This record gives sequence, C-alpha cells and structure tokens, in this order.
Amino acid sequence: MLELRPSCENCNKPLPPAALDARICSYECTFCATCVDTMLDNVCPNCGGGFGPRPIRPSRNWKNDNCLGKDAASTRIKHRPVDPQAHARFAAAIRSIPPEQR
Repeated sequence: MLELRPSCENCNKPLPPAALDARICSYECTFCATCVDTMLDNVCPNCGGGFGPRPIRPSRNWKNDNCLGKDAASTRIKHRPVDPQAHARFAAAIRSIPPEQR
C-alpha cells in the first residue's frame, strides 16, 4: 500500500493526501513538484529514477473500505534535504535519459 508521506523530502513542504503537487518515484520517495522540476531535474536523488504524480487516495468510502479512513496517510516525516551540488553531479550523467530507460 502506498505510504502517502506527509511532506517533501527536500524542502519539507506539507503534502497532504489530496496534494496535486506531490511527486513520487517507484520507491515512494516523495517530493513536491517545485523541487522535482527546478532542482532535481526529474532524477530521484535516492535511486536515480523519475517521478510521477502521487495518486490521490479517496477520502470517502466509495467501495470496500478503500479510503483514507481505513488506510490513513503516513505521519512520519522524511526530511532529507538534497545537496544541490552533489545532486547535480549525480544527475548529470542520467538526466538526459528518459526515466523509462534508466
């Protein structure tokens, strides 16, 4: 089950469950769209993968208890600010490769 982390790992911006600007990689590393677009160049600093919009978990129980009330979002913050220079070196070799080919 997707963890739905509560904030951007880099800037610590709150990303509540319905946030449209939350981005995740395939390992659920969570960043805001601003950090992904302006600093990370769509390269996850933890795995090198790309990012996609984080899905929105339904707030209501529309069917089979598949909702936030049954499966709440995480409250555990992972604030791990990215070193811009180190990330630039890391991402330099792979940012031009489309995420689906990395």
